[in-house]
Amino acid sequence: MSVYNFNSGPSILPQPVLEEASRAILDFNGTGLSILEIGHRTPMFQDVLQEAISSVKKLMELDDSYEVLFLHGGATTQFMQVPMNLLDADETAAYCDNGIWGKKASKEASLFGNVNVVADTSDRNHTYIQKQFTVPADAKYLHITTNNTVEGTEWHQYPDISVPLIGDMSSDIFSRPVDFKKFSLVYAGAQKNMGAAGVNLVVVKKDVLGKIKRPIPTIMNYQKHIEAGSLMNTPPVFAVYTSMLTLRWILAEGGLAEMEKRTIAKSDLLYSTIDSLPVFEARVAKEDRSQMNAVFFLANPELETPFLDLCKKEGMVGVKGYRTVGGVRVSMYNALPISSVQVFCDLMKDFAFRKG
Repeated sequence: MSVYNFNSGPSILPQPVLEEASRAILDFNGTGLSILEIGHRTPMFQDVLQEAISSVKKLMELDDSYEVLFLHGGATTQFMQVPMNLLDADETAAYCDNGIWGKKASKEASLFGNVNVVADTSDRNHTYIQKQFTVPADAKYLHITTNNTVEGTEWHQYPDISVPLIGDMSSDIFSRPVDFKKFSLVYAGAQKNMGAAGVNLVVVKKDVLGKIKRPIPTIMNYQKHIEAGSLMNTPPVFAVYTSMLTLRWILAEGGLAEMEKRTIAKSDLLYSTIDSLPVFEARVAKEDRSQMNAVFFLANPELETPFLDLCKKEGMVGVKGYRTVGGVRVSMYNALPISSVQVFCDLMKDFAFRKG
């Protein structure tokens, strides 16, 4: 039976990346050593790290005013590390609460300073993106989650503000061309569009650092990581290597313009199918639908379990909705071929014909 991987993360990786990474586990670049065995300060790994950094800057079209870091911990660590580096106890940061991850991020920030939640979409179960809100002029920064994996919403246009913009891009990074220069700091766990779990990408504009009075533990200090070139301590070597291979694959496939073209084709196919079948119900506002994570429901809740059972039987992996939301979730990251989406849409049509 064929398997179709719609997992929300860790998620599907490009086949060439899996093949190259598999070879490197046994013999990295003909050295006779596994990628799991090489020293992180050797020229072998330095080449890997530098290619990964240069690929990020190339894809983001950033100059040397930005630094690229590959750090331990997923995006959840950044919920703490961002305010620790940017927010003093007597200062205020602005946050948008568009779902579970934005709420978690603002909660962590409140441990380090004041938090002003300037946008909150809980009134409609986070099924839309609030676009009209006011950011206080004295806010140290505005934090947004650019794609809400759990709720299925996405920022398709970023707010124009006068304070630094911080983006948790864990689930839609490198899926489309973006003016990354609008952001002072971007972070993303690698395990959705960029590689294997275990490493976190942080891209930071240097001019926002070094301004707080609070002492920062060395391992949490962005400036210290910049000085050490992401090598303050032993990095997650294999996860960095897999990210490097994935970034190389994105560039070879045509870069972010090509990723966007594929993303639009996949999400348009799925959403048009959902909208055409009364058995299914998409509750997210059309203009705010995520192109990465489609969240939808069975109009008759009693049909949810039979539908998910059918998905499991037919090899559709990872389509059960997040535990706090329920329903169905189909994740369409860069490495997912449109053929998998087509098979899923065919299954939906067949189910609707028999149950509708």
